[in-house]
Amino acid sequence: MKPPFVFLTADDWQDYALLDSGDGHKLERFGPYTFVRSEPRAMWHPALPARAWDAADAVFQLTGEESGGNWNFQRKLPVTWTLQYKRLRFEAQATASRHMGFFPEQAVHWDWIAGQIRSARRPVRVLNLFGYTGLATLAAAQAGAEVTHVDAAKRAITQARRNQDLSGLAERPIRWIAEDALKYIQREVRRGSRYEGVILDPPKFGRGAGGKVWEFFEHFPELLDTCRCLLSPEPLFVVITAYAVQASALYLHHALEGRLSGLGGDLTAGELITVEQSAGRWLSQAI
Repeated sequence: MKPPFVFLTADDWQDYALLDSGDGHKLERFGPYTFVRSEPRAMWHPALPARAWDAADAVFQLTGEESGGNWNFQRKLPVTWTLQYKRLRFEAQATASRHMGFFPEQAVHWDWIAGQIRSARRPVRVLNLFGYTGLATLAAAQAGAEVTHVDAAKRAITQARRNQDLSGLAERPIRWIAEDALKYIQREVRRGSRYEGVILDPPKFGRGAGGKVWEFFEHFPELLDTCRCLLSPEPLFVVITAYAVQASALYLHHALEGRLSGLGGDLTAGELITVEQSAGRWLSQAI
């Protein structure tokens, strides 16, 4: 049987837009500011005239093959500024790794996760691994879940907690854990913890606490096996987002297929897509 393959687009943004793309770059708006960042897969020509690109507030210039590089600011910008997606408010910032403190294409997942939690009409515990600055965590908490958020980067968790305050969710039951994700969930299995929802956004490569190295293809299968042990008898969802790995959505589909057998429900795989405003081209961001 052919696995269901889907394209998911985050269409409800007001504070973000992919304005144009091409020649290995993308022109984006984050609130009142515009930025040019590298996008090697944009092999077409831009649709907007050069003056639209030249007017950007900042341009990220790569210095290597990966994400390393430097920002060239055309005018002085605040270190952080506040954006909003529906009822979530959070910080944006031009980081040294060219990211902006969140991933706009994941908003479609935030909405879907919140919908699953609200429709469950029962207590829901959610585990968010590699949770970064917490937008998925906050969407789940806003929908009524009790959330455990795990990320090895203390700086990311500090920003996530600021986002929690900005969104007016300071009283919601969120546990912020600064630790290696795999090590933490292995302890959770020993403690007998169970979750109705699991969110995974594992990096291609990373270094956790104590210099522990994460490599996607080496450690992801063990991560999935351990997460399977943490699912409650009546789980709601498992959501995986993967960036910059040499794999298609089919690999993730089949990796989950066997591990979730017997639990019922539906399993789909595909790509997170951003649609540009200029020419309507689809830019694949993640699987």
